[in-house]
Amino acid sequence: MFAWLAKLFRRQPRREDLHVVLYTRAGCHLCDLAWDLLQTAQVRYGFHLAAVDVDADAALAAQHGRHVPVVAINDKVRFRGKINPALLLRLLEKRP
Repeated sequence: MFAWLAKLFRRQPRREDLHVVLYTRAGCHLCDLAWDLLQTAQVRYGFHLAAVDVDADAALAAQHGRHVPVVAINDKVRFRGKINPALLLRLLEKRP
């Protein structure tokens, strides 16, 4: 069931070429879960990670509406609402 978590603890290649942005808002439980998962993965893979509050920018709030969390990797939206851990691992393990 948690095989994806076990993979996080194996030695992994550093992915400093990846810039991951979590679009979030205050009080979002799914956003908190996504952030925790991304931080755990960041420790193993070394990618750049940032969080952006969509409510701090009217354009972002209009763009994402209530569809948070949103995870963008190198400016491409990869997840909305929930992170698929298996897909995240595939993206992180993919050779550049």
